[in-house]
Amino acid sequence: MTDTAQNGRNGVPCLACPLRLKPAFKDKTDDEVRFIQSMKLEHRHLAPGADIIHPGQEDAELYTLFSGWAFRYQLLPDGRRQILNFLLPGDLVGLQASLLSAAQHGIEALTEVELCVFPRKRVWDLFVRMPSLSYEIAWLGSREESLIDQNLTSVGQRNAGERIAALVISLYRRADALGLVAENGFRFPLSQQQLADALGLSLVHTSKTWSRLRKAGLFSTSDGRLTLLNPRLTSRMALLYEREVEPRPLI
Repeated sequence: MTDTAQNGRNGVPCLACPLRLKPAFKDKTDDEVRFIQSMKLEHRHLAPGADIIHPGQEDAELYTLFSGWAFRYQLLPDGRRQILNFLLPGDLVGLQASLLSAAQHGIEALTEVELCVFPRKRVWDLFVRMPSLSYEIAWLGSREESLIDQNLTSVGQRNAGERIAALVISLYRRADALGLVAENGFRFPLSQQQLADALGLSLVHTSKTWSRLRKAGLFSTSDGRLTLLNPRLTSRMALLYEREVEPRPLI
């Protein structure tokens, strides 16, 4: 795992963390936040494409994604990749890997990222000493499973256009709750290959469908940003767009 210097920095104190002011997250007591601070090992910076966790890793730590985007994936023996879900700021990273003897998946930085690092050997302390936080970690694990369930439903039951639209709208809503949307647009760092790997489509089919949705007026793209123009293009898209984003815990 290659860091871009600045390893070991403490970063922003947890009580002053700007993420805690975002509507995406539930409030915490000062005591809970101080306990989280006491567990924090370091503040880590990684470059785009760096491994946060690699498949089979036996010493994976637990992380909170402080900034940037990442994704969780599995590899087949022949090198084919399935992207399981995308990770945005505030997401808990590596819960499975930190609890199992070896990671069953990989997590890669999609953009430059900053991570709050918590040692795996202290996860049990949290369950013993702070039950409210241990419940929230279990909740976050269930939420991640729910996101994967949603993607599996898309792959199994939606056509190509619906799959891409559902992912774009979901990421837009998540980014909006984090304050990352301005004038209906947000940074969209996904390549078409990554879209294809997440949605079970070929690259050619992804490219053609992406162009069709853009021409239909769902979104526009420019300089790495995506602007959502008409999320109510169809009744099914409207239902996805109008679904509430539930505030979640921040560890």
